[in-house]
Amino acid sequence: MRHEQDPSELCSSAPMPVPPRKERADAARNRAAILEAAARLFDEHGADGTSMDQVAAAAGVGKGTLFRRFGDRSGLATALLTDCEQALQGAILHGPPPLGPGAPACERLVAFIDAYIDHLIQHLDLVRTSETSTAGARYRAQAYHFWHRHVTTLLNAVPDPQAAAHILLATLSAEHVTALLPELGEHRLRACLTHQARITLHDPGKRTSSEVPGQQPA
Repeated sequence: MRHEQDPSELCSSAPMPVPPRKERADAARNRAAILEAAARLFDEHGADGTSMDQVAAAAGVGKGTLFRRFGDRSGLATALLTDCEQALQGAILHGPPPLGPGAPACERLVAFIDAYIDHLIQHLDLVRTSETSTAGARYRAQAYHFWHRHVTTLLNAVPDPQAAAHILLATLSAEHVTALLPELGEHRLRACLTHQARITLHDPGKRTSSEVPGQQPA
């Protein structure tokens, strides 16, 4: 049996990143002003209803400064999500079980999905913007790499845990959840996603339609 590792263990042999250079005072002020303006405008008008021009004007900076610093709305949304994503990552690495270390893989996977759905629903517009403003943005984000590494570790018992982790995380994309929430509702969506996690780990082989809640065999 393969030994289960946490994402922190998987990264332990990687070279330490070079610490970033200290930010100039004026650059730090501009960054804070941009994020404050973006948070306010996104809250008032939604991410889709807010342009980069509006953010630059509200922050009192030039468009060039905004684009150099954040690239696009996806980069802005990603920056606004950093604190809450890091809090969830910290709970996964160092918090109490079952979200944190010390519980069986299935319990940890279900706890992660529950916690991620909480995070996603609370910040759905921002997460969707961070994932979809440019093609493939979701899969380039550092946060996605962390979620994928964590889920891959928990799926260590299935035949191809890396691929299985991508497939499971695809059901948690903000675009997917945004489309399904009005039809299914939060409770039903959460129940189906956690059930999928359980059967992925308990029976990595063939499954039939009779094993899916509410679905009858053909």
